Amino acid sequence: MRVLVIVKATKNSEAGVMPSEQVLTAMGKYNEELVKAGIMLSGDGLHPSSKGKRVRFSGSQRTVIDGPFTETKEIVAGFWIWKVKSMDEAVEWVRRCPDPMPGEESEIEIRPILEAEDFGEALTPELREQEARLRAEVERQHGS
Repeated sequence: MRVLVIVKATKNSEAGVMPSEQVLTAMGKYNEELVKAGIMLSGDGLHPSSKGKRVRFSGSQRTVIDGPFTETKEIVAGFWIWKVKSMDEAVEWVRRCPDPMPGEESEIEIRPILEAEDFGEALTPELREQEARLRAEVERQHGS
C-alpha cells in the first residue's frame, strides 16, 4: 500500500525558520534508511503558506485566496510518499523519525493513498485504461 506521510506545520515553519544543520543531518540519515528499506517513493519540504495560494470551488466559480493561512495545525510543512506493507509498518517508521520541529510540539499524519480497486465499479475499464496510459506517460516524461 502507498501512504502519504504529512509533516504538519508549526509556528516556526510558517515563519520561514529553516531547519538547523543537525535536523537536516538527522533527516538525511532517516531518509537514507527509508530508501535502503525500499519504503520511500518521494518526499519534500514545503515553503510556508505565505508563499502559497488556495483555490476555492463553488459551483462554476473559482476564488483564489493568497496565503498565509491561519490554522497552522492544518497546514502541511512537508511530506513523504511511502510504499509499505501495512499502516502498522508506516506507524513504526514514523515512530523512528527524528523530531521534524525540535523545540515545538509537532505532528505527523499518515494517510493511505487511494488505489484503483478502492473506486469499485465507478472506475470503468475505459477509465482504468486512461489512468494506466496517463501514468505511463508521466513515467516517460519524468522517469520517476
